[in-house]
Amino acid sequence: MKIGPITFPEQAVFLAPMEDVTDPSFRLMCKRFGADMVYTEFVSSDALIRSVSSTQRKLEICDEERPVAIQLYGKDPQAMADAARICEEARPDIIDINFGCPVKKVAGKGAGAGLLRDIPRMLAITRAVVDAVNLPVTVKTRLGWDQEHREIVSIAEALQDCGIAALTIHGRTRSQLYTGPADWTLIGEVKRNPRMRIPIIGNGDITCGEDCRRRFEQTGVDAVMVGRATFGHPWIFKEIKHYLQTGEHWDESPQWKLEVLKQEVLQSVRMIEAQAEEKYNSPEKRGILHIRRHLAASPLFKGIPNFRDTRIAMLRAETVDELFRIMDSTLPRLLETKDGNNPRN
Repeated sequence: MKIGPITFPEQAVFLAPMEDVTDPSFRLMCKRFGADMVYTEFVSSDALIRSVSSTQRKLEICDEERPVAIQLYGKDPQAMADAARICEEARPDIIDINFGCPVKKVAGKGAGAGLLRDIPRMLAITRAVVDAVNLPVTVKTRLGWDQEHREIVSIAEALQDCGIAALTIHGRTRSQLYTGPADWTLIGEVKRNPRMRIPIIGNGDITCGEDCRRRFEQTGVDAVMVGRATFGHPWIFKEIKHYLQTGEHWDESPQWKLEVLKQEVLQSVRMIEAQAEEKYNSPEKRGILHIRRHLAASPLFKGIPNFRDTRIAMLRAETVDELFRIMDSTLPRLLETKDGNNPRN
């Protein structure tokens, strides 16, 4: 599979763009475990052209994470074109347009998935961005606005005609948000459409290697994108790749996984410290707050008996030493459940 000049392996697996999640440190960790492409957090076109510092920082990428895409969102074609030119100066490999974010503060203002209610504007934005830059431009979107308007087959054709190099489809409508099972039926229909020439990437409810293999076989998509299942689980890419290649499960010890989570914490703290913003009176505490969703969601801690109080303590910790003492205290129970009948992480 190729996106512009970039060649990807067969059955590629990508890290989905996620706000407050896919920061540089997490992208690098997912790359380390086998992600074939990573995406930045959402970049607001309006904030970027106003030179908002927190938005400008989202353009910071490094060679070790390539290929990397900057994901841009907005509702005005000219602003999106201007912002895309600024993004191009950061030297990403790809610029991705977000037509899929369903949250109210984005979609409710006519950006992200909100543009599924204004297809002409969506296409105008796409053409403006494609014409503005020399990089490959891709799009991520959803099946449609709601169950009565699942128009992705025709939308995909129209986006391709605008000149995009690849299309990612999340298997839900905007009205579903993140509830209910993802429906890959229409993703497969788009892929099988003889008019479609660009790569199609499927997204939604990918949590393990079996999910990936089934979606590749059922739909024929060129790549699969993993999102929320990466929280506290960056090694999921190694698990998936191993299963796709061998048909067998890859696993590591609870102690190894605990060390990976501790690395996530340290990298989050270092990232906040590097920003050196005055408003962060305690970079250490801020770094821990930034990473806590990963700790709360990590499959490593699932199935541990009587874990609630420990989980709460982890989420209340304000220093690395305190947090690591709590995390280390879980190791005996992790080993115990590993040796017992606890479901595979």
